[in-house]
Amino acid sequence: MDMEKAIEAAARALCRAEGNPENTKFEGRPMWQSYVPAAKAAIEAALPHLRAD
Repeated sequence: MDMEKAIEAAARALCRAEGNPENTKFEGRPMWQSYVPAAKAAIEAALPHLRAD
């Protein structure tokens, strides 16, 4: 699993879900990057439930 790609995909999805354009600049970076902390938290919470037993 490529964790960086998963985090980026989740951050972009969170950004879109809130009605924000992913690639608009916000504080000098693409807006989706401001969602990375929330994306990491969501993935870390879900990951143990996605792993095979």
